[in-house]
Amino acid sequence: TIAQIAAADTSFSFLVQALTRTGLLAAVQGPGKFTVFAPTNAAFAALPAGTVEGLLKPESKDKLTSILTYHVVAGNVLSSQLTDGQKVKTLNGQELTVAIKGGVVTINGIKVIAADLAGSNGVIHVVEGVILPK
Repeated sequence: TIAQIAAADTSFSFLVQALTRTGLLAAVQGPGKFTVFAPTNAAFAALPAGTVEGLLKPESKDKLTSILTYHVVAGNVLSSQLTDGQKVKTLNGQELTVAIKGGVVTINGIKVIAADLAGSNGVIHVVEGVILPK
């Protein structure tokens, strides 16, 4: 599953911790098909000082949930199915914009650094930054 792939890779340890804290880990273990644009630990570490610590506070659970669901799209979307200018609706209700220039795929300006990590319930595309909702 998507959750097992993320849990097995230490570069996603913060993402797994955040998914667990918000109760979303169970969702990405379930039978649905999901596409996750997964930020690495380095992506979270690149946020302004204090951001990660603030997001982990109990009172920030709704904000953290909103950020995490902004990285998830319903359905199994492989990189070969992404097109330049495509808009995809996330689980938090907002859209992401795909750009493809010179073979480089970005999601809202954040570069995809690894694509198509397939699990039984969807696919992970690794992104080099945290995609923040509007």
